[in-house]
Amino acid sequence: MSLVVLVTLPPERAHDMARTLVAEHLAGCVNILPGIQSVYRWQGDVAEDPESMLLIKTSGEKYPELEARIKSLHPYEVPEIIALQYDRALPEFQSWLRDALNP
Repeated sequence: MSLVVLVTLPPERAHDMARTLVAEHLAGCVNILPGIQSVYRWQGDVAEDPESMLLIKTSGEKYPELEARIKSLHPYEVPEIIALQYDRALPEFQSWLRDALNP
């Protein structure tokens, strides 16, 4: 099973987290989407913050370790971590991703 995992975080933390996840073979690739403006409810108030979004490509097998690592690195009390399963992708990409996730 292949996954795209969405994570939002402060822009200044995005690059370091992306590099760490790839270096540790928890992600084959991480795209950083800058310039996100998030509006959300937190502790009864409406809050608004600039963020970046990470699009993390990984496997279902790696997900538990990936989730734990994101939580350990993430500055938020409750980080947004959303995993989306996909069943169709270019076969060559799928092969590359499997190779990239192996140490």
